[in-house]
Amino acid sequence: MNLYESSEDYLETILVLSEKNGSVRSIDIVNDRKFSKPSVSIAMKKLRENGYINVDDKGYITLTKTGLEIAKKTYERHVVLTNLFVSLGVDEETARKDACRVEHDLSDETFEAIKKKFNN
Repeated sequence: MNLYESSEDYLETILVLSEKNGSVRSIDIVNDRKFSKPSVSIAMKKLRENGYINVDDKGYITLTKTGLEIAKKTYERHVVLTNLFVSLGVDEETARKDACRVEHDLSDETFEAIKKKFNN
């Protein structure tokens, strides 16, 4: 499951928005991420074509099983890394931005070691 960072970010955003609002449409992603409508539209088309999301006839977006797995993995990394950076004294906004950058490139082995050490 090698995806571009932006695809992982979109899947994570869909997960968070669906948990927050109960449903997600492209306009919700536009408003949340401050991206242009055409950019979001293109990204949703690619995610749909690659089997990560479904879009119904009313424009509501849901994650497929594969999309949900990726979204949960990315979101978990984001939360754990943000909390770790904050615990080190980094301000929350910087910690969130840095976690977003790091979450995509960290190996599973390193992330599991961080989780093990951080959660004890």
